[in-house]
Amino acid sequence: MYLKRTVDEELLKWKLSKNRKPLMLRGARQVGKSSTVKKFAENFTYFVEINFDEQPDLAAIFEKNLTVFDVCEQLSVLTNTPIRSGETLLFLDEIQTCIPAISMLRYFYEKMPELHVIAAGSLLEFVMDEIPSFGVGRVRSLFMYPLSFQEFLMAHEENMLLEQLNRANISKPLLNPIHQKLINLYKKFLIIGGMPEAVSVYVSSKDLIEVQRVLDDLLISMQTDFTKYKSRVPGERLIEVFNAIARQISTKFTYSYPNVTLNNLQIKQAIDLLKMAGIIYSVTHSSANGIPIGAEINPKKTKYLIFDTGIFQRILGLNIADLLINEDINTINKGNIAELSVGLELLKAESCYSKSELFYWQREAKNSQAEVDYVCQFNTSIVPVEVKAGTKGSMQSLYLFLKEKKLSQGFRVSLENFSRMDPISILPVYAISNLSGNLINKNI
Repeated sequence: MYLKRTVDEELLKWKLSKNRKPLMLRGARQVGKSSTVKKFAENFTYFVEINFDEQPDLAAIFEKNLTVFDVCEQLSVLTNTPIRSGETLLFLDEIQTCIPAISMLRYFYEKMPELHVIAAGSLLEFVMDEIPSFGVGRVRSLFMYPLSFQEFLMAHEENMLLEQLNRANISKPLLNPIHQKLINLYKKFLIIGGMPEAVSVYVSSKDLIEVQRVLDDLLISMQTDFTKYKSRVPGERLIEVFNAIARQISTKFTYSYPNVTLNNLQIKQAIDLLKMAGIIYSVTHSSANGIPIGAEINPKKTKYLIFDTGIFQRILGLNIADLLINEDINTINKGNIAELSVGLELLKAESCYSKSELFYWQREAKNSQAEVDYVCQFNTSIVPVEVKAGTKGSMQSLYLFLKEKKLSQGFRVSLENFSRMDPISILPVYAISNLSGNLINKNI
């Protein structure tokens, strides 16, 4: 079963673009890169797929200093498929295992600009360090993540519900039955996450127990992949740090976590690799006194997010019945899963053509502790976002931030419907994708 992705439309735009560059799909393993390209290939007369993991012998073609025309000729003969500009999609999968193929992408743009070429790989960041200028200005990157909540709704064919959500705003909240339906689906989304295989299994079976087995399989597979990094960092070290990050979601990561067996340098190396693999994202402290927010960061104060809520709840062994039944997510795992979900949705809502960053703000003055979960930048505006896992909770930190930074508006994300408590606008947790659009349209 193919699950529709918002990136499908971006690929169609790329296909029709006059100034088209080879496209590099980047993201963690099993987030749907290959299946998305294969579905997209239905828009072409011919499709040539080269998977360097499954066909390692084909890497030799790219290692012979051949021209792109000669390479295409040989690939055409070997696959018995024409490679013609405008008619053929050439897909180079798991390209991180063939560095010469990565280097050749720039020449497809220069010599065969009419040919549609897509490359994909899960560990691309590792080899990017070795060839940092492989195609600057000649290759376009497109970043993919697990499914967003909107894509989760699309997978369930809840198209009318999605339309209602996209039209809703502070001035036009949803009817309560629709709001409640979205909350219930959002809770299932927290449990299932956005990994395509897990979502597909649930859509076809409606069996959450089977979904848990799939997530366990994915988690084991992901940890097995850690052995592929062993030339840089031992797999056991990565697993230890990965699990430590899971236990510290929504709090500043401390290198002295319980039962630590590693020194600070070893932990830092492991974190860097996990970030490069796309399975954790950093949320860095910023003073947020102006634009850009990233200009005033303090790397010593960093939180980390695991790339998927389904994987997260399996690592911690959360009670999925509690997630479904409880009115207040704050009672489960201290609400960390809610903050994690909001951060991931913020990333997914950004442009797929840029590698987005997340920031938070914290004040540690004596007798004046305060923290805002996320501080976002939209055009020239600084937008603070506070996450509440239920329908209650004070907003003292948010008010303090607004006062200190002289801002006129902040956002509270919770299980509540769209509403306003000036100067705070309230968004439901399922409506993070509405944040930027409503700001731009001045609906909020």
